[in-house]
Amino acid sequence: MLQIGDKLPEFNLTGFDNKKHSSFEYADKYALVVIFTCDSSEISQSYSQRLIKLFAKYEEDNLGIVGINSNDSVKSPEDSLEHMTKAAYKFGLDKINFLYLKDDTQEVAKQFGAQTNPEVFLFNAKRELVYKGAIDDAWENENMVTQAYLEDAIEEALDGIEPDFPFIPAFGTPIIWK
Repeated sequence: MLQIGDKLPEFNLTGFDNKKHSSFEYADKYALVVIFTCDSSEISQSYSQRLIKLFAKYEEDNLGIVGINSNDSVKSPEDSLEHMTKAAYKFGLDKINFLYLKDDTQEVAKQFGAQTNPEVFLFNAKRELVYKGAIDDAWENENMVTQAYLEDAIEEALDGIEPDFPFIPAFGTPIIWK
């Protein structure tokens, strides 16, 4: 399980575009958000548009965002690579540099210590973990957000400072393990 200060684990996963993508593709980013998410969770889905907006807001600041689906697609067919691909095109991820990857073996989720969909891990320019946990405090309604935990942490990471709150427990649905 990753702790604050730990380095980004290496990964090489298949994306919705049917190509392999590795953690090295983000070497030039000033900050990197890795979010464990899925297509079968209402809570994860409620964040889809918010994450795309967040990416657009900070893309010029050289922020990278990658989504990883580690759910067992046998127990949860909605989380198969085929369904992920449909969702990625529905949300226009093919038009922006926002990858959505499948962790079939669940090894990446285990390396990170991810337990929940959605759960975020923010790495600074040195690829050290500086924040993990929740996106914000109101998954049900974007207009009710009073604490934008991830966005605040991104601002601080891009400014080269440690986030004031490096850990806020993630709220969501458990990863569906094999």
